[in-house]
Order: sequence, then C-alpha cells, then structure tokens
Amino acid sequence: MRKLLPCCLLGALVVIPAALSADTIVEEIIARVNNQIITRTEYERSKEELRQEARQQDSVNADKIIAERDKDVLRDLIDQQLLLEKGKDLGITADTEVIKWLDDMRKQMKLDSMEELEKAATSQGISFEDFKLNKRNEIITQQVIGKEVGSKLSISKEEEQQFYDQHKSELERPEQVKLSEILIFTEKKGAAANAAEDPELVAAAQTKANDVLAQLRKGASFEDIAKKNSDGPTAAQGGDLSYFKRGDMSPQLETLTFAMKKDDVTDVVRTKQGFVILKVTDHVSAGIPPMSEIASKIQDAVYMQKLQPALRDYLKKLREDAFIDYKPGYVDSGRSENQTKPIETTAKDATAKELKKKKKKLGIL
Repeated sequence: MRKLLPCCLLGALVVIPAALSADTIVEEIIARVNNQIITRTEYERSKEELRQEARQQDSVNADKIIAERDKDVLRDLIDQQLLLEKGKDLGITADTEVIKWLDDMRKQMKLDSMEELEKAATSQGISFEDFKLNKRNEIITQQVIGKEVGSKLSISKEEEQQFYDQHKSELERPEQVKLSEILIFTEKKGAAANAAEDPELVAAAQTKANDVLAQLRKGASFEDIAKKNSDGPTAAQGGDLSYFKRGDMSPQLETLTFAMKKDDVTDVVRTKQGFVILKVTDHVSAGIPPMSEIASKIQDAVYMQKLQPALRDYLKKLREDAFIDYKPGYVDSGRSENQTKPIETTAKDATAKELKKKKKKLGIL
C-alpha cells in the first residue's frame, strides 16, 4: 500500500530558511524519488561527465553523441535511485566488493596502505568518500540488475547462430597476439631519460632477468612471477599487455612474437627500458573466427541485446511502484504513464493529529 508523503517534503522544491546567513549554500532539489532527492549539482555533474566521456570516445562526433544522450541524464539519475533502493530491499551492501576494489587499486599503484591511496586521491582533487560511494553505488546497481533482470534472461542456440550470421563482417579480425611481460629495469627510478647507464645496474638487472627466466622454464607461473618481480606498470595484472596487431610493436618484438604459438615464452630480450621476457597468451589468426571459438563473446553480445529492453521494462515497473516528482523544465525520458506523483497530506490530516493530542491530554486515549 502506498503511503502519503508529508507536505513538508513536497512543498517548494527549494526551501530557504530566513535564518540562513549570506554565505550559506542551499542545494537546489530538482527531483524526488520516494524519500531520496536529486540535486541540480548532481544533474550538472552528470551532464559534464557525459560530455567528457563523449569527447574521449569520439571527438569527431562528440556533439552528436551528447545531443542524443543529454535527454536521458535525469532518467539515468532516477534509475540509479530506484536500483539503489531495490538493492537495500534485497540486502545488497557491496561493502566487501568496495574494499577489494580499493585494495586492488592500491596494489596497482604500488602503495603500502589505504591511507596512501586516500592521499593520492585527495592530491588530485578527488573526495575519497565520494570516490568510494560512487563505486559502491555502481556495484549495487550492477548486482541488482544481474539478480532481478539478467538472471531471468534465456539465450537459445538459434539466437546465437542468428547473431553470428548477421555480424560476420564485424567479426572479421586481423592477426593478433596477446602478450604478458616481465620487465626488469636497468636504471634507478626517477633517473633522467638521457642519463648514462650504470654498468653495475645493467649487470644486476640481467642476472635477475636470467634467474626469472630459469624459474619460468621450470614451470613457475608467469603471472605470479610477474606480480613479484616485474618493474613494469602491468605487474599487478600479472604482466598482461592485451592484444597487438602487426605494426603496433617494434619490428624486433613483432618478428619474435608473431612467430610464436600460444603459451610460448621468449628468452630475455634487451630493450630501451631494460630486460623483458614476453609470453604469448593468445595468438589469433586473421579472418572470421569459427563460431565455436567465440561462443562466449556471442553469448555476451546476445545477452546485452536482450538486457537493455528487459531492464527498461523492469525500471518502468519500479517507477510505477514509486513516488517520483521533478521540477518543471526537466524531462524524465523513462517516465511511465502509470507513474504516481507524490500526494501532499492535507490540512485535514494536521487537524486530526491536533485532535488526537487533545484527546490524550483529556485521558480519552
């Protein structure tokens, strides 16, 4: 049963108490989702993030992308509030996931503690609490979508085959190798780019690289060795460098790695940065891959195709079970015709409460 919201929550969208000082900042509320609010600051921040993302993805067509997505900014903010409330109902907190995510980030940045990670964020002008909250909200919404929508989708073999047949031209690919690295620097951190090499450091680096290679030849895990010994920025990811096409690398490394098979490991190779050992974790042939080879990718693609309309239907239902209101001039592109706007409690309700108080005083209640 829907509850009436008190009129104090539904009067003016912005209430400025007379006692506020001149330098007090009053946040403008542009929308309400049940008992939660969406402010103009949040709305403008989302619009700016949209602009930045569009320019990074496609600088040429950025204005067109922004124009297409701009109308959905308020819709997306309302969607998030609805999903977060559902997450609360389902008992999803994401506390463990956030801690793990932060710890992984700390390791990637090679920091010793969470305090150092917080300092690093603060030094870049980022509120660490907002940083954690945004990730927490992201994880909760993803888990709700997976549990409430994704888990109920089914994908048939016929749908997978149809997708494969319709997208063959897009599936065609060039020859590629996926590489992982173990990099041993031959210079001290912070040394000038044009500084002369120290023969002792070079000799020590080569000795270490040879020792690492010997461990790999005996069957040690490349990923584990990379995490413990690599000086490269990919160490926390086990040395993963992802995929390279012909022309992406130096001729020396391209000739070497493209002649190798999956799981092959190079000898120690001298580079400008130091000594490197590379592993080919995947070698992709040119052309259209057989369906069996990319079955999981096709399943993911079909899943995403079906997820979007199913998610919109789910959010439509959440909207119809919620109280949503927003200021004139703003548009919720996901609005359902069956949505219910908040109903203000009337003066009659207030009179009834006052009468109840009087009865208590007289001992009637």
